[in-house]
Amino acid sequence: MAKTDTIPEAVSPLREAWGQFLKNRPAVFGLALLSVIVGLVLYGHFLHDADPYDIVWMPLTPPGDEAGIWFGTDFLGRDMMTGLLKGGGPTLLVGLSAALITVVIGILMGALAGYFGGWVDDLLMRLTEFFQVLPALLFAMVLVTLFSPSLWTVAFAIGIVSWPQTARLTRAEFLRIRELEYVTAARSIGAGNGRIIARVILPNALPPLIVSATLTIGVAILFEAGLSFLGLGDPNTMSWGLMIGQNRNYILDAWWPVTLPGLAIFLTVFAVSLVGDGLNDAFNPKLRSR
Repeated sequence: MAKTDTIPEAVSPLREAWGQFLKNRPAVFGLALLSVIVGLVLYGHFLHDADPYDIVWMPLTPPGDEAGIWFGTDFLGRDMMTGLLKGGGPTLLVGLSAALITVVIGILMGALAGYFGGWVDDLLMRLTEFFQVLPALLFAMVLVTLFSPSLWTVAFAIGIVSWPQTARLTRAEFLRIRELEYVTAARSIGAGNGRIIARVILPNALPPLIVSATLTIGVAILFEAGLSFLGLGDPNTMSWGLMIGQNRNYILDAWWPVTLPGLAIFLTVFAVSLVGDGLNDAFNPKLRSR
């Protein structure tokens, strides 16, 4: 019987990227760590359900000094463990919301500039440069102060000051892709500009934008912590940044009210960074050999 050659099954780009991601041990560790953190934030109330604003014991009680108060208390006598579990949700929500705002504005500006070019490109890039040279923290502080501190105003302020980098990245990808043959073919069959932007170019420009969006989450979490440290967080919603800001005056007397939420922020941002680096390697063929 004659031997027949079999044609290997085609592998989708996303499936191939996922396979490359799983080969990256630091990235897998980051994904596992991030999953644990998100799991504790979402389901931690089953382990320890209480109001993070309740005063449970003497102020600044060290961790382990009192039964049931594993992580000690803050300067008011509130349970640190409850604050860590309940404060993680708003912190992650701000990070995700700010990243979403950043990506939406950045992709819109960058796509229009990169696709149309000419005066549209010049106008949108000058606007991008204007926001890029603004002192980000100061501008965000002004926005939060004007609209009163809340989770949504903080997320909005972070998104408004963070989109220029995403816009430049999107523009570069659109400038590269718009001259390729399949885009020319789409134009030749009468596809409109909106369809070409949304259905032809954008899907092929997404990989680096996904990486950028992932890393933006970590930056937004740090940004929120900075604003809360300066007293511009929402005082009615517990977050890791708010815990650091409220206890900062007592750091010389008690390390845990600042160190523990700071460690939570560090681990979260560290995990997001590992995942972002893994996605970058997975989506970029030139980096896969690393």
